[in-house]
Amino acid sequence: MTALHRRHTLALLLGIAATSLLPGAAWAEPPADSDPGFAVYVMNRLDDLFRGKSSHGRSSMEVKTEHFTRTLEMEAWSKGTEYSLIRILSPKKEAGMATLKAGNDLFSYLNKTGRTIKITGGMLGASWMGSHFDNDDLVRETRLSEDYELALTYKGTVADEPIYVFTLTPKPDTPVVWGKIETVIRQSDLMPLRQAFYDEEGERVRELIFGGHRIVGGRLLPTTLTMKPLDAPGEYTKFTYHSLEFDVDLDDDFFSVQRLKAL
Repeated sequence: MTALHRRHTLALLLGIAATSLLPGAAWAEPPADSDPGFAVYVMNRLDDLFRGKSSHGRSSMEVKTEHFTRTLEMEAWSKGTEYSLIRILSPKKEAGMATLKAGNDLFSYLNKTGRTIKITGGMLGASWMGSHFDNDDLVRETRLSEDYELALTYKGTVADEPIYVFTLTPKPDTPVVWGKIETVIRQSDLMPLRQAFYDEEGERVRELIFGGHRIVGGRLLPTTLTMKPLDAPGEYTKFTYHSLEFDVDLDDDFFSVQRLKAL
């Protein structure tokens, strides 16, 4: 996965970007699916699914690689695009570890030593908590409608489910290396079902699967998101939301190195 799209995906998962849409409020009526603006509308909905002015939630992250399988329980807070704080609750070995994003700065608290480390440029490429994401993914973000040309390329039924398929191709001079992204959306409620990522040679190399759609924090959301690298069969990183609330009362001071140590 490219660094740029990993950033989009991890921001989506952790809810660390803001939107003008009030959580729980109804979306504006979508354009007709024959309208050129329909694809932009749907991709903006996808980008903003988990985003709010602020949020607090609990989730788990299951990681399976060739060498290990592990599950982390996490609690996370976010405010706008600038701030996020993630604390590991379990397993016991990692409990108390925390990550703070404040603007473009990233800090990691190591519970065993009581040390706080600022993540520098040379450390941004390191894996975040052993997952298929790296530290750099927590700092940078993107929007699909801004970086890709969008087209509705299929409208029909697959496995008795009416769906739309949108094909995304990079805009000129956009720093992405995906040759194409295909996004499958459920027609009934415009909820995402899956995304497939293709390299420049047209080979599908990654798949993101959305599941467990239910009302969380006052809005309909997919509560499980599973990323599968197709060049590593059997490997995946799966996020599961257990609770999520939006527009919680959080001061900027909450997102401080001092708070990171005090959690």
